[in-house]
Amino acid sequence: MFTKFIFRNFKSFRDDTTLDLSASKITEYADHLFDTGVEKVLPTIAIYGANASGKSNVYQAFEYMSQYVANSFKFGGDDDLNQKSDFDYMKPTPFLFDSKSKDQESLFEVYFVDTSSESIKSYQYGFAVNSQGVTREWLNRKAKTARAYKRIFYRDGETLDLTGIPAKYRENLEVSLEREVLISSLGAKLKIPKLKFIRDWFLQNEFADFGDPAESFFMSRFLPAGFVDSQEVQDNIVKFFTAFDDSIKGFHIEKVASSDSDKKEEHYTIDAIHSMIDSDETASIPLRLESDGTLKMFALYPVLQEVLERGSVLFIDELNARLHPLLVKNFIHTFLTPELNPHRAQLVFTTHDTWQLSTDILRRDEIYFTQKDKQGISHLYSLADCVDEDGIKIRKDENFEKNYLNGKYEGIPCIREFHITELSKDS
Repeated sequence: MFTKFIFRNFKSFRDDTTLDLSASKITEYADHLFDTGVEKVLPTIAIYGANASGKSNVYQAFEYMSQYVANSFKFGGDDDLNQKSDFDYMKPTPFLFDSKSKDQESLFEVYFVDTSSESIKSYQYGFAVNSQGVTREWLNRKAKTARAYKRIFYRDGETLDLTGIPAKYRENLEVSLEREVLISSLGAKLKIPKLKFIRDWFLQNEFADFGDPAESFFMSRFLPAGFVDSQEVQDNIVKFFTAFDDSIKGFHIEKVASSDSDKKEEHYTIDAIHSMIDSDETASIPLRLESDGTLKMFALYPVLQEVLERGSVLFIDELNARLHPLLVKNFIHTFLTPELNPHRAQLVFTTHDTWQLSTDILRRDEIYFTQKDKQGISHLYSLADCVDEDGIKIRKDENFEKNYLNGKYEGIPCIREFHITELSKDS
């Protein structure tokens, strides 16, 4: 279970930045919390902020960390100076607007708790990377009853400490490890159980970026597992759709013949079946012609099902895009309801939908804001940590939506009037 993410010097975030899912000592909605046996953890985090304030960069920072863990075993080993390596495409983007930060390492660290067995363990894993490769990497573990973390491995430019890795695996790691490669990624490829466990924790999480039109288009064409062959899966999707549109009664699926050059890919046409208003018959229309909101929910269904079944984490950028606020509320409610979320999956999302601030659905520590200062540096902070001009923390009975839009918590755009005629005069 995800408890904390720390990152530094990534895109608009120059300084240490923390997204903390450990519950604070506030009293509202105690039934939201997951008890890991070590600490109480939040099921969801909503991140608000102005355009260009850094909301998406929080999402992208964790996505970057996950992708680097998943893929870095392939990096390095390319002696062709005229050919870009995989690492060249995965170099981090540091904060570029001061001369010191742009040449420094970017750091990423995650804390999570493994509750899959009776011997509950907490993990601390992180790495730092610059334009040349990995500068540092560490993995520590703590038993439920232990006071301090115990090192499994640590590396930097001068040290390679693998004392927590079984001796029979160490030589292969030492021989195969390259500057651009993470121990966690290489160790998973070498089937070292402790390291495969770390890599797999990242792999089981899901990402959905609805701020990227290309990714939204791709996701809406990604079929849920079993959708083509299983009537049960199709019926479950129809039930899912009834939360916002009960006119869809089913699907008609037809396989499209593949060309000789595309035999490995299977293609299907999918029609949504609707009821006729004046008879018992039905009408079919191509799924691609359904509304943007329906296509977005179709795209969300596979990742939602995956994280609910695994008890993993779903990161969504711009959850509110093309969805009615009540539908967004219903989606969030899925993660807050034990009957719907028995494996304790978690949701982290960015949004502009302030209506969720006024629906009595989120705790103060489940609400985060991003704010960019005059130097262009983004900051991330929780509503639970906000204080008023007298240094008093925000009360749970305040009107969060009204106060946010009035600028009390910051994280909103500075708006000034402009007229299109003024722009034409300057041209």
